[in-house]
Amino acid sequence: MAVPISIAEANAFVLSFHRHNKPTQGGRFAIGASHAGSLVGVAIVGNPVARKLFDGVTAEVRRVCVTESAPKGACSFLYSRCWRAWAAMGGQRLITYTLQSEPGASLRGAGFRVVGQSPIWKEGTGWTTRPGREWQPVHGQGRLRWEISE
Repeated sequence: MAVPISIAEANAFVLSFHRHNKPTQGGRFAIGASHAGSLVGVAIVGNPVARKLFDGVTAEVRRVCVTESAPKGACSFLYSRCWRAWAAMGGQRLITYTLQSEPGASLRGAGFRVVGQSPIWKEGTGWTTRPGREWQPVHGQGRLRWEISE
């Protein structure tokens, strides 16, 4: 079941359970998933990180995180709910990224498709050189960009 959740609450969940990413800096909205009365997953949607994709009708799923006790399909459920919410607000495109090593089954299950590939960053390069942005080991891995649109 989808439950309302604040971005601060979703980020606290990410801090506790995400396997390789830190909480986000801000966002547009967050969605929680509950099962048997417990919060088992969250999704955080924000503006696209890539400036060229920031067109007012595109948003980015910045984090999806579920617990080990989450039922099968919880990630697909969260991605689907993010798209439904964004489309209801007038959004026309929703993107997200996965590591190339991740299978992406939950995204395919929610109707997303691969539309691009991001280059591998080397430490000390890219947007992490700007003040307040920290390079993380996950940045040194290839990523796939996924998209769903009208």
